[in-house]
Amino acid sequence: MANPTRTARRAPPHAAPVRAARPPAPPVELRTRDAERTRLAILRAAMAEFADKGLAGARIDAIAERAGVNKRLLYYYFESKDDLFLAVLELTYDDIRSAEQALHLETADPVDALRRLVAFTWHHYVKHPEFLHLLNSENLHRARHLRRSTRIREMNSPLIQTLGDVLERGRRAGVFRGGIDPVQLYISIAALAYFYLSNNATLSTIFGRDLMASKAMAERLSHITEVVMGYVLRD
Repeated sequence: MANPTRTARRAPPHAAPVRAARPPAPPVELRTRDAERTRLAILRAAMAEFADKGLAGARIDAIAERAGVNKRLLYYYFESKDDLFLAVLELTYDDIRSAEQALHLETADPVDALRRLVAFTWHHYVKHPEFLHLLNSENLHRARHLRRSTRIREMNSPLIQTLGDVLERGRRAGVFRGGIDPVQLYISIAALAYFYLSNNATLSTIFGRDLMASKAMAERLSHITEVVMGYVLRD
């Protein structure tokens, strides 16, 4: 006769199956970092796609593929292609404004500070042609995306304030003339670099020069610097 103490217990016929314990959710901080990395990957992929194809030619499927995410996840972060394009524009401005902070214009000698800003603007445009392409695209749409931005002015205002302070310090030191509008001056600095680079193909063809050759590029930076300094410095 079997020992009743060794008799195996059988589960009731309708007992629920034993399930493995659910792994704990990752900490909120880790989930936040993952979400930020995913969002940034989408933005960088979109930046490349918009720069290559323009707003009209860019495709959400292509952006999702570049970012390594599915389209549904992309739409989780950005409700439409227009929203994504605006976020990309804001990121490009954030990139250049953040990089400008490393120039420490607020503590530099005024003449050196202005030369640094001219050189930085030129080199940033050269290294980031996508910035110029995105601006071209947004200007075709008459800035309808940037007009919706709640951040664009606050991102750009510190630079203008800093440039204004540089000009005032130079005026007080007797090296800069007075009455210079920092907004007008910055537009001139940007335009002297922007037009040359965005139109280099037609300009090179018209004048029969390779304007993207190293020598020509160095000459252009020297020319821009001298034009700007010639306007600002006192006689």
